[in-house]
Amino acid sequence: MSSFEDQVAAAIAAHGQWKSRLRTAIASGKSEFSAETVAKDNACAVGAWLYGDGRRDFANEATFTAIRDLHAEFHREAASVLLLALTGKKEAAEAAIALGSAFGKTSANLVSALARARAQHAA
Repeated sequence: MSSFEDQVAAAIAAHGQWKSRLRTAIASGKSEFSAETVAKDNACAVGAWLYGDGRRDFANEATFTAIRDLHAEFHREAASVLLLALTGKKEAAEAAIALGSAFGKTSANLVSALARARAQHAA
């Protein structure tokens, strides 16, 4: 696998872990992360890559921009869910992470965009 493919695979895996982290936070009302930290799209490894060397790795600027924007949206949605969980709004947090929610749609769109970028890069 190329470095780009490794980065994309790591990005998909890392963002997949967030649903589990958010479910844990909803159940417990606690998290090692604050909503403010989660909202920052450049504070995670994927964000560091996207705002660093990642731009040069993408096949085209439009793909890069779309993924960077989806990644930022993903962080905003995750932070919103986490805030609900940490403030005891369990039912609202569960609804905010449910299938068809803004979080779910953004997460799916991000993973799809990353997979398309990986395919473009391999072509």
